[in-house]
Amino acid sequence: MKVVILGGGIGGLSTAYYLQKLTQHKIIVVEASNRLGGWIRSHKLPDGLILEEGPRTLRPRGEPGLNTLALVDDLKLSDKIRKIPSSHPAARNRYVYVNGQLHALPTSLKALFRKTPPFSKPLISAFFHDFKSKPKYVEDDSIYSFVERRFGKEIADYAISPLICGICGGNARNISVNFLLSHFFQCEQKYGSIVKNYLRPWNWTRKKSVSLSDTAQKAIKEKWSAYSFYDGLESLPQTLAERIQQDGVTIHKNCLPERIDFRKKLIYSDNGEMPFDLLVSAIPAHNLAKLLYKDYYFHLAKPLQGIAYTSIVTVNLVFHKPVLKIQGFGFLTPPSENLPILGTIFDSCYAPFKDWTVLTVMMGGHSFDKYFSENCSEETLVQIATQNVQKILNIDCQPDMHQVAVLRNCIPQHLVGHQHRIANILTYIKQEELPLFLIGNAFKGTGINDVILSAKETADQVLNYGKKDDEFGLPRYKIDYL
Repeated sequence: MKVVILGGGIGGLSTAYYLQKLTQHKIIVVEASNRLGGWIRSHKLPDGLILEEGPRTLRPRGEPGLNTLALVDDLKLSDKIRKIPSSHPAARNRYVYVNGQLHALPTSLKALFRKTPPFSKPLISAFFHDFKSKPKYVEDDSIYSFVERRFGKEIADYAISPLICGICGGNARNISVNFLLSHFFQCEQKYGSIVKNYLRPWNWTRKKSVSLSDTAQKAIKEKWSAYSFYDGLESLPQTLAERIQQDGVTIHKNCLPERIDFRKKLIYSDNGEMPFDLLVSAIPAHNLAKLLYKDYYFHLAKPLQGIAYTSIVTVNLVFHKPVLKIQGFGFLTPPSENLPILGTIFDSCYAPFKDWTVLTVMMGGHSFDKYFSENCSEETLVQIATQNVQKILNIDCQPDMHQVAVLRNCIPQHLVGHQHRIANILTYIKQEELPLFLIGNAFKGTGINDVILSAKETADQVLNYGKKDDEFGLPRYKIDYL
């Protein structure tokens, strides 16, 4: 059986990795560009400095985080990890820019009982707010509305709104709480309150232990907050690509798919026809929609096309001397500040290099069209980034070096009702018996860890293809072709 995987990003490469461990199927990865890794891209300069164009760190927590650490062990990358312990300034110090000032977010238990700007009350009051607030029983809601209802307006404005900007470049007033914060949303729907749920007796029982990889055990013991790699985060997809090719997976780069026909099980591309038995799509939803015969697959193409994406600009600024008066992971800006930047990461705090200062300014996202035109020059982008960080961080000099990346349509926006849309898509695929599997941050989770775990689960589904629904892994939803 031939399994073709569309997309050579972390999702496609991880799926190929897990599949080749489980089956003897012929596996082919098809990538339209001339490189692998997707939005993960690390630029290593001649002097050894690493500039990250996209994501730069991973978190070791939860099932997705522990699964990635197991993958890191399998790939023998553990000795190349750059860890960030919870005691490090990059883990302890995070800032938000509100009302023209930088404010350190509370990180200790004591801080919950003190009034800390920009909040007008101690944060412990937010828990009492949740305890006494009435629930709202709905199928979905925006993250902003949910947090404002449960914890108050200030938490929604100054904590969650900038956090959503940092996670997906989105506006919390539009993003689905039932997708991005599903666990907390279900606490309200089932128990009327988040705090009440955590006060229930079963939450105090010891959780069942799970088997952990060596690196996962080390991360827990040493209390890692996050980690990356000494040669940059791109080490992960690069090593994945090398391993799967060694194990017999075929990778085609510069192969641009033009059309998919599930009736004939053919992919038409600029390189000719490619037959398949099963197809795994690890490309953006709107790109997949463009490949489908609209006359035959309208009810699949339409909801795929309807998943919104946003564009991000990253500007790496390098100063050949220390310029920061504070240390930490960085700062975020809420939409209420009406600034063109989403936030800034202090790269040189967690990955020091000589006495240089390296900052990554994130811009665009939900406000991309508001501040940036299609033909915005690199000089303009650097100027906007530099002026904003100079003002916010009180820097009185110009950067000695810069790098700009415009990542168009890179992050899906899980708008209110997103779960319903995904349910329709999966149900249609199952009902029409299409040999298609979907992975990526549009469908399950938003981070790299989520995508890798989704790839592992998809490999299991491929193995069970054609069996009954419970084994196939797709939920049973009522179809609604909208």
